[in-house]
Amino acid sequence: MSLQLTDEQRSLVSTVRDFAARECGTREQRQSLTGNGEQLNSFRIAAQLGELGFLGLSIPEQYGGSGGGLFEACLFVEELAYGRVPLSSFPVTLIVAHSYLKFAPEPMKYEVLGKVCAGVPTAIAMSEPGSGSDVASLTCKADKVESGYRINGQKTWISNAHIAEHILLVCRTSETGDKHQGLTMLSVPTDTPGLTIRPIQTLGAEVNDVYFTDALVPEDRVVGTEGQGWSQLIAGLNIERVIIGALALGQARRAFDDTLAYVTQRTQFGRPIGSFQALSQRLAELATELEATRLLVHDVAQRVDENPEKLLPREASMVKLKATELAKNAALEGVQMMGGMGYTQEAGMEELLRHTIVGTIVGGTSEIQKDIIAKTLGL
Repeated sequence: MSLQLTDEQRSLVSTVRDFAARECGTREQRQSLTGNGEQLNSFRIAAQLGELGFLGLSIPEQYGGSGGGLFEACLFVEELAYGRVPLSSFPVTLIVAHSYLKFAPEPMKYEVLGKVCAGVPTAIAMSEPGSGSDVASLTCKADKVESGYRINGQKTWISNAHIAEHILLVCRTSETGDKHQGLTMLSVPTDTPGLTIRPIQTLGAEVNDVYFTDALVPEDRVVGTEGQGWSQLIAGLNIERVIIGALALGQARRAFDDTLAYVTQRTQFGRPIGSFQALSQRLAELATELEATRLLVHDVAQRVDENPEKLLPREASMVKLKATELAKNAALEGVQMMGGMGYTQEAGMEELLRHTIVGTIVGGTSEIQKDIIAKTLGL
């Protein structure tokens, strides 16, 4: 294994970077693509990237993808974040797509994955008002009936639900006395009668409450095996945490480069403010942290590709913890070093700060990641 990119991978990175600079490199372009910033996801950009084959990275060609591994997909996600490409739906969509790829029956793979490759988002519904970090305590129920499953319950903090065609629902289909047993994944079309989606107002993330009231889905909407939803979720944690890590790495790089450019150009007391030791040493530390985090994210992504069936709970949690905390700290340092300009919408650093803070919460908080790492150490 080598952490140096191949010629093909370097070409991928260069092409995506050029696309981002050309199509959404200015604030004015991004505002035009997102309804003056009201949406985080541009369907026009999604369609363009889909036509170029980038949204099918790590999805086999037989389902409409362009092949490649998780590492290539992570390089793509990293560059999306670095280039501020308004495609917030894609990291979650990619995570969910891998669950379909791993567990869904063949007809469902063709149904869902082909659309993912074309730019159609997907969503996953796990969290509930009373079940966040303790996902296995969820109570959303799917009762087996003659026509399939009748679903009742509420999910919350569901990314992409308002723009997705399918929601991968994790629900309870039986009570065994063990909260980790009796969970099942169902693929629920968002136009299913009895399914209601309501946006949640946040500082910078598009999330939703999802309500199920006697929502009926056929028996063939089961993804994987009935009652094995928990083990299927665990099997996907490597993918989820590494993709989130790649996203955060791109955000951290963006925050660092924008900060460095500002402190190099901004002068006070007759010299660039970056030349003062109070700032230069902090930037030196950030640069070192960035390089260490890049090596960690890329290394673990390649390990997953080399052995897709092997669980890497320690390494995947380290990626998620390290990259998201770095992204948050880099954006926070950017706001501080840029002073008043860092707090303006024009400069964009305050937007990065809002988007990076949530990274330490979604997909398992930093505290949960530390708990997982500690357990792998026998603590």
